Amino acid sequence: MREIFQQELEQVADDLAAMASLVRTAMQDATTALFTQDLGLAETVIERDRRIDALQDGVDQQCVTLLARQQPVATDLRVVVSAMRMSSTIERMGDLARHIASIARGRFPDPALPPLAEPLFRSIADATNAVASDVVDLLESRDVELAHRVMADDDELDRLHQETFRIILSPSADATAFTPQQIVDITLLGRYFERFGDHGTSVARRILFLVTGETVSSTAGVR
Repeated sequence: MREIFQQELEQVADDLAAMASLVRTAMQDATTALFTQDLGLAETVIERDRRIDALQDGVDQQCVTLLARQQPVATDLRVVVSAMRMSSTIERMGDLARHIASIARGRFPDPALPPLAEPLFRSIADATNAVASDVVDLLESRDVELAHRVMADDDELDRLHQETFRIILSPSADATAFTPQQIVDITLLGRYFERFGDHGTSVARRILFLVTGETVSSTAGVR
């Protein structure tokens, strides 16, 4: 019975890793579509989000079944509950990649970002894609140092997010530098990237909880 339980937990872990891998690809492709006006790639990201949703449904169903049939306690219970929470978090990360792709698609054939904002968003995209890759590695390794690095990377994303407001609100900025639609897009995109980092931190905190059994506090709640 114990062996079957462990096999089922391994399947849950594999599905979580698969979700994170799909999210990593989704964010990479969404940012590429954003900067290159690649309509087909943006639509692919949007369509593939269904696969992430389906995996989340599967993970949640597996976990509910494990809770009902095995009635785990202590460490085993912590693993199952954490898996359910991480599946929800990773699914939201996929949604954020889809939102970015949707903006790229909605502005086609025009660029979604004005030239003045593009360098900043390239830095934001690089930091976000690093978080996405680290989350994949973290789910496989459960490495405590890597978990702390993911949380540190989120701090950098928070800083870059603040820069999006600076370029919009700077008194020295040309009043005609951005159209109203571009201001909306810059604000939304900045928020999507920032939230992606927050969710990466949520996964990192959950992994730390799994490994150490201790709850890691955060001054920035995931929204």
